[in-house]
Amino acid sequence: MIRLASITGALGVALLSVSAAFAQVAPNPNNPNDTVPETFTPPPYGETINLETAKKAAAGATAEAKKRNWDGFCIAIVGPSGDLVYFEKLDNCQFASISISQHKARVAARYRRPTLNFENLIGKGPYFNYLTTLDDVIASRGGNPLIVGGKVIGAIGVSGGAGSQDDTLSQAGVAALK
Repeated sequence: MIRLASITGALGVALLSVSAAFAQVAPNPNNPNDTVPETFTPPPYGETINLETAKKAAAGATAEAKKRNWDGFCIAIVGPSGDLVYFEKLDNCQFASISISQHKARVAARYRRPTLNFENLIGKGPYFNYLTTLDDVIASRGGNPLIVGGKVIGAIGVSGGAGSQDDTLSQAGVAALK
C-alpha cells in the first residue's frame, strides 16, 4: 500500500511538472498571428436587408453577367446572420453552385469580410491553416458583405464560373447598392 502511494505521488509530481512546461508557448516571430494588433474595428451589423434591396443587389450582378454574356451563375443574398433572403439562378447554372453561392454569402455576412480574404490568407502558408477549422468557412472568392450606412446588412454570394468571374459579379451586386 505504501509502495502504491509512493508511485501515485511520484506520478502526480511528474504530471504537474510536465503540464507546467505546456502552459505557455513563447511567441514565434515568424508567425504573423502572434502579433497583437493595436485596433479592432469591424463594421457593425445593421438591420437585415429587405427583399427590395436584396433584389437590387442581385439585379446588379445579373446585369453584369448579361453584359458579359455569362449565363451560368447562381446569386444568393443573405441577411447579417447568413439566412437566405433572395436567390436567383441563371438558366445555365450548375447544380453545385446553388449551395456554393449561398455558402459564400453566408460566410461573407457572418465574418463581415469578403471570402477572398480567406482564400488569400490560406495561400500565405501554414500559419493560416487554422482557417480551415473555423465553422462554415469557404476560401473561395465570390462572397462579399453588403454594407449600407457603414453597417453590414447582409451579403452576396455568386458561384458558377471561375473565382474571378464569381467575384466580378458579386462586386457588381455590391456596387448596385451604392
